[in-house]
Amino acid sequence: MTTAFDLLLAGLLLGGLYALVAMGLTLQFGVARILNLSHGEFLVGGAFLCYALVSLAGWHPLAALALTLPLGFVLQWAVYQLMLRPLARRAASPAALEVDSILVTFGLLFVVQGALLVSFGGGYHSYSFLSLPVSLFGSTVAANRLLACGVAALLCVVLYLVLERSRWGTALRALAGAPRFAPLVGIDVRHWSALAYGLGGAMAAGSGALISMFLPFSATMGIAFTLKALVVVIMGGIGNLMGCLVAGVLLGFTETLVSRFVDPGLTLASTFALFLLVLLTRPAGLFGRAAS
Repeated sequence: MTTAFDLLLAGLLLGGLYALVAMGLTLQFGVARILNLSHGEFLVGGAFLCYALVSLAGWHPLAALALTLPLGFVLQWAVYQLMLRPLARRAASPAALEVDSILVTFGLLFVVQGALLVSFGGGYHSYSFLSLPVSLFGSTVAANRLLACGVAALLCVVLYLVLERSRWGTALRALAGAPRFAPLVGIDVRHWSALAYGLGGAMAAGSGALISMFLPFSATMGIAFTLKALVVVIMGGIGNLMGCLVAGVLLGFTETLVSRFVDPGLTLASTFALFLLVLLTRPAGLFGRAAS
């Protein structure tokens, strides 16, 4: 029999994962003004890297995660410098940059997906790690899922504290809130945009590494993660990390309730129903501010 605590735990675990996946995208979109449609592909790339290190090289999954995070940062920072910075330099307006970035990252999506298909094939991959049940206040949850979501929560908290309590975070928040005026106070827009984009890449790759610990994945799953991340980012308010956390948990609870009490096949429909409800009542998102 499903108890209230079972639902609470399942919703928190799923929602925390959604929040972590979306945090990387909200950094890239909110600060760098890049709507990265290849976000999910780099997430899946992180999962495959972790899979290769664990299955082929014998690494511990947490050690693989520790390597995946900086590699994700470096790779996405390089993508911004080589492909997206020229777009930002020549864009006539922020709206033009968003359109150009959508086209470029849409093409990058297929490049990364094709590389993963060639390297690993189109089937599902997984590895065994802590696949044993754990009893928590009378509820049973897989140990690998519990560990992954605990690490995800830790990463969310660390990122939030860095952005809220450090000088780096102040610069990034200033750039997200007032990009036209940031240069007036000495903020190098291109430098900090690249940093934000790289941080978003680190969060994406780290999310993939955590997902690989408990969920089978394939080279074509990236678009599903991108869609969920977009929903969470827009629901929470673009560029707002707290909004990501709240929207991710809200989405996790909604999908859990629909799956348990209605029909598992309707979880995607419930996702977009909630999305439309939030947009109708709060067009700028739960924590967003309407443009004046």
